[in-house]
Amino acid sequence: MACCWKIGRYSIYIQPIINNADYQAALAEIDKLMDAEFNSPEGDALDIWVTLVESYEAKQFPISAPRPINAIKFRMEQQGLGLSDLTVYFGTIKKVKAFFDGKLQLTLETIRKLHKGLNIPLESLIDG
Repeated sequence: MACCWKIGRYSIYIQPIINNADYQAALAEIDKLMDAEFNSPEGDALDIWVTLVESYEAKQFPISAPRPINAIKFRMEQQGLGLSDLTVYFGTIKKVKAFFDGKLQLTLETIRKLHKGLNIPLESLIDG
């Protein structure tokens, strides 16, 4: 069910995004409003459309957290770290290599250290 709001001189017809056609129409509205000024009627309408699209995308295209090994590799790449740099979190280079070979699971202590030391989100370190 659509509703119409008047924002300044801009009329916006809002309805829930329930299918791909609605989604494409919302993206077209966003495209039209992309250059809108902040705190203007058009800027407010843009904010509403973006919020609707974000909600639809979160439901339709969920992005799960990366597996722990991928999260750690990503952070290593970002920070230019090598395997030996991870010994502070795993204890020994042997444990680091065993983890990357799939022979060692992360312990709760290692998860905490990686989270605190490398700022890796906990949900990315817990293999569920």
